[in-house]
Amino acid sequence: MEVADLVRESISALESLADPKRAAGQRRYFKEQVEFLGLTSPQVRAIDAEIWERVRKTWGFSDAFAYAEAMLSREFHEIRSLGLLVVLRFRKDFPPSFLDHVRGWLAANRLDNWALVDVFCVDALGFLLENHPELIAKIKTWSGDPNRWVKRASAVSFINPARRGRCLDAVYDVAVKLFPVQDDLIHKATGWLLREAGKTDRPRLRSFLLKYGPEIPRTALRYAIEHFPEAERKTILSRTKAVNP
Repeated sequence: MEVADLVRESISALESLADPKRAAGQRRYFKEQVEFLGLTSPQVRAIDAEIWERVRKTWGFSDAFAYAEAMLSREFHEIRSLGLLVVLRFRKDFPPSFLDHVRGWLAANRLDNWALVDVFCVDALGFLLENHPELIAKIKTWSGDPNRWVKRASAVSFINPARRGRCLDAVYDVAVKLFPVQDDLIHKATGWLLREAGKTDRPRLRSFLLKYGPEIPRTALRYAIEHFPEAERKTILSRTKAVNP
């Protein structure tokens, strides 16, 4: 099936399910200006599943990439989300060069909220990192990017490797670089990343937190220690608290 034809059909299918009342509530959920049609996640995923059944035997990565590019040019969250879900189906065929395209999407605010960044980058870029470890150094540099979504992606891209005990040196390097960033969404992503890293090596996480102490944003710290026993959480929070001169 031609990509342009499926883009038109997909957008029509999404628009037919639009719910303005739900869309208004969804907009209030985000601090950023995010435009919604008002679909639920299961509705979007159902359309994704239908598309997959139609194209799985005829499309390759290049078709799915073109589809995602077209969908990401639209303003509504659900249209962008569907584009990402479809290209994610072809993750096994992602070439290393796809990383630069994703960074371009992020920097251009095509993925313009934490939900799009997290749903896509955790799986897509995590898969790329584990299959192309030469890309680790490149994603680490994203932590210094001026765009908040590129920064958030530098953390969440390591979530899946971290929870498997992989790429931990890079995980901790990225976390340190993100500590000074004054952005709550970055603090939460950093804490989430550290929490996952601690699941396979809690002693290393504990030592890291105690070493950097007051440098760690408190939101990030609280996320990082969620799975520690309560008594240990209290100890770490106390020992890492900034001391006023």
